[in-house]
Parts: sequence; C-alpha cells; structure tokens
Amino acid sequence: MALATYDDLKASIADFLNRDDLTSVIPDFIILAETKMNREIRHWRMEKRATAVLDTQYSALPNDFLEPIRMSITSGDTSTLEMVGAFEITSLRAQNLNTAGRPKSFAILDGSIEVHPSPDANYTLEMLYFEKIEALTAGNTSNWVLNNHPDAYLYGALLHAAPYLADDVRIQVWASLYKTAVDAINMESEKAKTSGSGRRMKIRSY
Repeated sequence: MALATYDDLKASIADFLNRDDLTSVIPDFIILAETKMNREIRHWRMEKRATAVLDTQYSALPNDFLEPIRMSITSGDTSTLEMVGAFEITSLRAQNLNTAGRPKSFAILDGSIEVHPSPDANYTLEMLYFEKIEALTAGNTSNWVLNNHPDAYLYGALLHAAPYLADDVRIQVWASLYKTAVDAINMESEKAKTSGSGRRMKIRSY
C-alpha cells in the first residue's frame, strides 16, 4: 500500500493492526507520533528563517517555534545574540541598571524571547529556528516527513496504538523500528550538512 497521504497512512495503520474499528482513534495515534517526532527529530527541512521588529524587552515567538538555532540583529552591522538562561539575563539587567541599548543576549521565557539590553530603538531581528512538523489533517494531507520518511509516521503511530490495545508485546517492536527511522532522519540531515566539506586538519607551526 502506498503511503503518500494522510488517508493512506490511516489505512495502513489499520491494516498493520488488523483492526477495522479504530477509525476514530487512529488520528490520535498520528497526533501522538507527531508530538514525539517534534521532540526527537532535528532535520534541515525543519529550519526556518523569519524576521521581526525588535522594539521591546519581550517579543512573542512564532507559533511554529520549537528550538532556536541563531538569533541575530541585522540592523546596521549584523551581530549574533548570545543565548543565556533566565537567571543570567536577570542578573545582566541588574548589573547595567536596566539601561536600554542594542540587544546582545536573549533568553526564551514563557513563550517569548527576552532580550538584553532592552532595545533603545527599532531593530530587525532575524530568527533561525527549528519549526514544528506540519501536522497532517484532512486539509493538509502530506508533509516532508510523510513524503520522505513514511516509516517514521507509521511506526510512531503503531507505537502509540500498542498501549491503547494493551498489546505490550508489540511495544518494543514498534519502538525499535520507530527509533531506527528517526535516527536515519537525523543522520540524513547531518550528512547533508557535512558530506561535502570533508575533514579538516589544523597543523600548528612551531
């Protein structure tokens, strides 16, 4: 059976489980698989670039934001912001008496990006981040994971079906197959980024 669309995937899951009475819950297994993949897959296809006007201490993160890769100020000379923790950014703010200026660091707090110093003008923020995998729905019948790695979707959904069906014997089988698929996806991304560069050796002169 082809695994090209959301309906194909649901039909294949039912076939693997040999059940025709799970129509209402199979979409839940797929959602749970997507939730797990968002935690475990980091692929270049998930990298997204967006810009925003940075004019306040706190700015909302995009709805599809998963994890930062790089945050940069592109107004004037481009500068990359240093990522710090919640306590460190508070300490930095206290050290300079909360004086406004060109932001130099950021922290992710409460679904927002906090910058320090607070902007003293309008700056352009360029965000490079990992975005969530676009969820499959009746209106969005495919995405890059299903197109290129349908096994991750299939085994991820079956893994979540096993506890529902009290089929403990199959949990380890589906978990192993799912892990193999996810590892291959992450490795594919790593190879795509490094295969052309080769290894470089630094030679010191004395």
